[in-house]
Amino acid sequence: MRRREFITLLGGAAAAWPLAARAQQDGKAVPVIGFLGTTTRIAQSEWVAAFLQRLRELGWIEGRTVAIEFLWAEGRQDRAEEIAAHFVQRKVDVIVTTGTAVAALKRATSTIPIVFTVAVDPVGSGFIASLARPGGNVTGMSIQSRDVVGKRIELLREIVAGMRRLAIIANSGYPIAVQEMDEARAAAAALGLDVVTAGIQRAEDIGPAFENIKGRADALYVVGEAFVNTNRVRITTLALGFRLPLICAFREVADAGGLVTYGASYHAMFARAANFVDKILRGVKPADIPVEQPTKFDLVINLTTAKALGIAVPPTVLARADEVIE
Repeated sequence: MRRREFITLLGGAAAAWPLAARAQQDGKAVPVIGFLGTTTRIAQSEWVAAFLQRLRELGWIEGRTVAIEFLWAEGRQDRAEEIAAHFVQRKVDVIVTTGTAVAALKRATSTIPIVFTVAVDPVGSGFIASLARPGGNVTGMSIQSRDVVGKRIELLREIVAGMRRLAIIANSGYPIAVQEMDEARAAAAALGLDVVTAGIQRAEDIGPAFENIKGRADALYVVGEAFVNTNRVRITTLALGFRLPLICAFREVADAGGLVTYGASYHAMFARAANFVDKILRGVKPADIPVEQPTKFDLVINLTTAKALGIAVPPTVLARADEVIE
């Protein structure tokens, strides 16, 4: 989908609720989807476009057969709580979000179906009973982070010649991010790397975190989640300024100037989430819809950043890349 088409599509989302109200007044009630975006509209634009495109393919046409209300938490947990309460008050038919907001939604409702487009370890987080039989009102797409953490660090070792020291930055206010940071620390130590960590929770923490790791690392592992994605431009700018090759899960971080990203395709996962919504709107209970795991992983390399850092990316790594930014 072209950017112009998406902007037009998303612009219509702002009027989704009034459309639903009018349709009900005309005796043509349509279901309502509440979309709780954990970052910003811009940050999640391509993911949302994939979700909307798949909905249309399944017969859910916004403004005609379904209404969608988009609200954005901008990486703030308090805002996610407010949006959760709003959707419950509105009595929407299903709520779509990502893992960082599921806890807030579960606290707000045990009856409205919740579909997470991506969540790290939803069983361990207490969102569901099991992947095969989630139970309750929650289902969606799961990522088991420990499966890819080690691969990211190995990628950095391949790309950054002579890497001996690794810095890890994570949102210390988000338990799943802390868990991944611990996994990254353990994986790096197993490879004989010295590790330094820094926690961030607010935008104003990012600068001091980089000052804390200054001169103590050869490369940087950034744990990807909503807060990081919202602040990715500042993070990548500082990484370049401190001459730190950076790896993260989100391909958008590579677009913003990060050296390399490797992780599940969020584009594919958001599209797949539309299938869950389709089943729920057709009467299937979320408790009976097994949680799925991603099958597509993307490796993206920013060669412009590599050149700025004086790094020659090995041809073997470039050959494996799904996308190279030049």
